[in-house]
Amino acid sequence: MADVVRRSIPRNKENDYTAEAATGRREFVTEQTGAALTHVAHYSIDPASLPGNIENFAGVAQVPIGLAGPLRINGEHAQGDFYIPMATTEGTLVASYNRGMRLLTECGGVRTTVVKHTMQRSPVFEFGDALEARDFSDWLAANFAGIKGAAEATSSVAKLVAVTPFAVGNLLYCRFDYTTGDAAGQNMVGKATQAACEWIVATHPDKPWYILSGNIDTDKKHSGINTLLTRGKRVVAEITIKAEVIERLMGVTTADLFRVRQISNAGAFMVGSANNGAHSANGLTAMFIATGQDVANVAESHAAITYAQLLANGDYYWSITLPSLIVATYGGGTGLATQRECLEMLGCYGKGKADKLAEICAGVVLAGETSLSSAILAGHWVSSHDRLGRNRP
Repeated sequence: MADVVRRSIPRNKENDYTAEAATGRREFVTEQTGAALTHVAHYSIDPASLPGNIENFAGVAQVPIGLAGPLRINGEHAQGDFYIPMATTEGTLVASYNRGMRLLTECGGVRTTVVKHTMQRSPVFEFGDALEARDFSDWLAANFAGIKGAAEATSSVAKLVAVTPFAVGNLLYCRFDYTTGDAAGQNMVGKATQAACEWIVATHPDKPWYILSGNIDTDKKHSGINTLLTRGKRVVAEITIKAEVIERLMGVTTADLFRVRQISNAGAFMVGSANNGAHSANGLTAMFIATGQDVANVAESHAAITYAQLLANGDYYWSITLPSLIVATYGGGTGLATQRECLEMLGCYGKGKADKLAEICAGVVLAGETSLSSAILAGHWVSSHDRLGRNRP
């Protein structure tokens, strides 16, 4: 078998974040594959601003941004009329969300509330038997102050609020819960938890072996535990939709909507879905790309619980709860030029704005739910995609 020749991607050890370094990598791709990266090469961001966000920078992926709104939000943190940037390549998506925003706004606006904040890391400690693991659980509770001090010494933002143990055989899985300010915080709590675990090993007489994550934090994966206990932010968006308004704008009745809601609930239960609603991932992904969120967090953030009531007067109470919405307005990709502009459009750039962004996201999700659910019921779902979602002859 002939030796494989590996051609390494060019890097500049002195300064790898320059236009020249990016050009060199594009030329390398052309030599290796024949592809001309003409559009990838056109960007307005300064490569010098990218350390910490990307490696081997070669250019940009341009995703179209559409505007939807205004969406009126009457929240604790988000108040007023908002125009929403949505980055997507799916035709009809922006139009559908725009239609839902009109409905919610004409009904007085969506009410939003952030009810809980937590971010996790989940180390596992191993012992000789289950009894030792159980006794260690008691030791953790008795020594929480020392664990908290070691964790919080790594950050001016992360605050350890609880350690919850879960025993399996001779293992003790530990869910460390933190608040992380306006950052999403996964890396922050990883560093804090490692420091806490090292303090535990140094302090506990048995010097237990541990691994930093036992996978019950379910980073970037949906889980039932996060639906119950929260990861990121637990946010509720709710509204009472007037029967006359939804019939005029959407062509459906509230009675039919409630009937279909029961059918959707049964279907979601049957397949074990993480979401008994329509399509929260669509709106969240479009907003995440536009505002510099870690898009992989949609895997957790899309989980949603829709709850509705058909009121005695014929109006319709509609709510959606996002139990694991992970968003940030500081750090990560939020400071990049395009993403910062989109956050500034929402009044959400910088410290002290993460709860506001979370409420806006929840309001946008509810707008999308009302529009798509109504379109399916009215028979407009396929026809609207045929009209707006096709760019082929």
